[in-house]
Amino acid sequence: MSTLVLDCSSGISGDMTAAALLDLGADEKKLREVLASLSDQQFELTISRVKKNALDCCDFDVELKNGEPHNDHDMTYLFGDSDHGAPCQEGQHMRDHESAHAHDHVHESTQQHDHHHHEHRHLADVNRIIEGSSATEHAKELAKKIFKIIAEAEALSHGVDISEVHFHEVGALDSIIDILSVAVLLDDLNVSEVIVPHLAEGHGEIRCQHGILPIPVPAVMHIANRYGLTLSSIPVHGELITPTGAAIVAAIKTAEALPKRYKIMKCGFGAGKRAYERPSILRAMLIEPVVNPNLTESDEVVKLETNIDDSTPESLGYLLERLYAEGALEAWFTPIFMKKSRPAYLLSVLTHPGLRESLEAIIFSESTTIGIRRSLVKRTILPRTVQKVVTPHGVIDVKVCLKPDGTKACYPEFESVKAVAMASGLTFNHIYLEALEAYLGK
Repeated sequence: MSTLVLDCSSGISGDMTAAALLDLGADEKKLREVLASLSDQQFELTISRVKKNALDCCDFDVELKNGEPHNDHDMTYLFGDSDHGAPCQEGQHMRDHESAHAHDHVHESTQQHDHHHHEHRHLADVNRIIEGSSATEHAKELAKKIFKIIAEAEALSHGVDISEVHFHEVGALDSIIDILSVAVLLDDLNVSEVIVPHLAEGHGEIRCQHGILPIPVPAVMHIANRYGLTLSSIPVHGELITPTGAAIVAAIKTAEALPKRYKIMKCGFGAGKRAYERPSILRAMLIEPVVNPNLTESDEVVKLETNIDDSTPESLGYLLERLYAEGALEAWFTPIFMKKSRPAYLLSVLTHPGLRESLEAIIFSESTTIGIRRSLVKRTILPRTVQKVVTPHGVIDVKVCLKPDGTKACYPEFESVKAVAMASGLTFNHIYLEALEAYLGK
């Protein structure tokens, strides 16, 4: 099992992902055998080397033999002119950009919009094609998952049920090849975890089957919202994240943060087709985390303490909330007895040194104490990351800790579980168990 890192600082699409995975060393022969098992062979796959800003990259290109135009790299079509200015003339037709968008047959008709014959398929049709291939069951399930994510987003975009969405170009052969190829290559690399630390998107507008749409396009917005993707806006005029790219990330991402120390075992570069201000490249790495022999880390925190014997429970509870809101690492009360046997509470707070003064100010303003003790303490902590898992009822943040014996422990975050439980009407424990199952099922 390996950990894959996808650096999407220049965006992501289906063909870029397939190219990057091939450049990592995934088996091209195995991929071609799977693609040769498809019932429709009206395509030609070319895998080659290209230069992007003098960098050597892998290029993954699917050429259809049914007369479909190939305009994904046609910047005049996409943005109007070489400066990404005024929109181009209506009536031109694009293949690859539209391959990222499904179309609702209620709103679009081939008689009105198509100058070429296109085969329309529903999600069930696409799934049957994938099932008929010789890919492994794991690869088939991943490919179907990616298509379902796109279909869900398009259903939301058009305001229809997922069963009413039919795929225009995304259901065509070229897109099935892109998505199935990504699934086959990931399966071949035996990837268990996928880290996506940066997911960059451009700005402006782009032409697709529905006309001119703002960037990010609706399908990408819905996928990002549904699956908790974090986007970064960068000063590039153009669409950097296609719906297919967003769906791939949503289907496979397990974390956003890289480990503090790691070794790069392999690296790959997948080329995009569009000419933006920055080179269109998807970087991929297979990494191996480097862990301290004791599998622990150390740091220093400040411990604040004070005795409180004349405050109401309500005011003490509010004080605790204020401390956490300000950034306290931990805060708690301990029942104690003070002089003359008066019952009281010991307030203890752990904080980073930089927050000491602000937390002390809160304690003085929200309690009756007139003095606070402080000390610098060392602590030993386990390496941890916060990951997002997708449950049937929403996205949950989970804390994953690496234990000294090398095993991992998952702890769903309270506030995240609480929010989904309240929104769904289910119990906290039900959602908590769903989060655990979703993490263990990755």
